[in-house]
Amino acid sequence: MKEQPITIGFPLRGEWLAPTTPAEKIPSHGTDRMGLRYAFDFLQVNFEGKTKAFHDRSFLRYFFLGVPLESCYCWGEKIYAPCDGEVIVARDGYRERKIVHWIRDFSIAVKNGLFYNEHKDDYQQIAGNYIVIKASEGVYMAFVHLQNGSVTVSVGQNIIKGMVIGNVGHSGNSTSPHLHFQVMGTSDIAHAKGLPCRFEEYEVYREGRWIKVWNQMPDSTERIRFLQEH
Repeated sequence: MKEQPITIGFPLRGEWLAPTTPAEKIPSHGTDRMGLRYAFDFLQVNFEGKTKAFHDRSFLRYFFLGVPLESCYCWGEKIYAPCDGEVIVARDGYRERKIVHWIRDFSIAVKNGLFYNEHKDDYQQIAGNYIVIKASEGVYMAFVHLQNGSVTVSVGQNIIKGMVIGNVGHSGNSTSPHLHFQVMGTSDIAHAKGLPCRFEEYEVYREGRWIKVWNQMPDSTERIRFLQEH
């Protein structure tokens, strides 16, 4: 039986790309472990450039030397609660690598993919700074790889939709600054089952204009945006 997606607000503002999305394939991250089945990755890129780079430096600079976090478009962008809820986990203080370099970052990702054991290792090792929110019984949301020092909520705090909870970062198992977002059936990520979700509304750029869509999820090539709610 196909699971009915949970409908929530979009957790970011401005223009975004979702290179990893369950609209493209399931499981979106290639595994059902740790609630990842329907997870999204969101990042900002230069949509006008040929390579859609996530930074404002040259390709050669990124390839050979890496680029500083400050040159990455979405690093430090605010993350907003997509619904009312209660904070179950709020982990901060995990150091970010100051330079984004493809060799080092992908090496870390490969190492964690091979050796990380969710049943005995600390989840912060791969998540970096992260937040888990309980939306309702059996519905939990994880916001992962946050900017060090940006978490603005604490465990047990009741939050309302639209509240800023942290910033996009590059902590943990991150190949470039981005928001990893997933919905799960439990706050115990080691044993969590991923749940599908869709977003109440956002806009898609098609044929030179922005078109509003409702109750959908973006595919991996769509230029999407959600502007500040009023």
